[in-house]
Amino acid sequence: MRTLPKVSVITTTYNDAGNLERIMDQVARQDYENLEYIIVDGGSTDGTMELIHQMEKRLPGQVRYLSEPDQGIYDALNKGIRLATGEIVGCCFDRYADEHVIRRMVQAMEEEGTDGVHGDLYYMDGERIVRKWHQGQGSIRTGWLPGHPTLYLRREVYDQFGLYRTDYRIAADYEFMVRILYRKQVRLSYLPEILIYMSHGGTSTNSLSAYLQSLAEGHRALRENHVPFAWFTDLCRTMRVLLQFVKK
Repeated sequence: MRTLPKVSVITTTYNDAGNLERIMDQVARQDYENLEYIIVDGGSTDGTMELIHQMEKRLPGQVRYLSEPDQGIYDALNKGIRLATGEIVGCCFDRYADEHVIRRMVQAMEEEGTDGVHGDLYYMDGERIVRKWHQGQGSIRTGWLPGHPTLYLRREVYDQFGLYRTDYRIAADYEFMVRILYRKQVRLSYLPEILIYMSHGGTSTNSLSAYLQSLAEGHRALRENHVPFAWFTDLCRTMRVLLQFVKK
């Protein structure tokens, strides 16, 4: 019987010890045994390293970390990917739906022989659902894309297509997904269930100006990846986002 592949889970952090402690607990609760946990710290001074050392004791032999200044979240993610030794790489910045999420994701990839997996997510304001991300399968051309926090990929995808572009400030994750998915060279499994509960108000959604910058960078990503009629994809993507918001 084939041993289930090693999964490398990456968390990036900087002077956010309280939130990091919550995220680390989420990873430690996963019931997937062949797990490597990578923490990339930007050189925190708030007790983050003490928490990381506690995590080393909780998951002996499974934790790797790096603490040094970086150029932002995408630079930190790239460092984590370079550190990763797992066959599958993903991230954790929020809350898994339950302790079996990684196991179900890996099983879907293994059973379907795909290059990665994604699923649904909820954006949360405390315990209130603000936005529901149910996109299923689709085409980048019509504004579809996976929920990035739910996207776990085989290491070979990064080897073939490269890492996140650090010249994007907000939308490097979108550019990366366009790059790997537009021409359908990467096949994904889809789990039609909530995998992640994500805190609303991230870098691209915490203000109107940030959202507009995200759209501008997204348009640039489409053009640089030679997606024709990028304005049409922009429009489709915006409509999909608007339909995700929950009425109060």
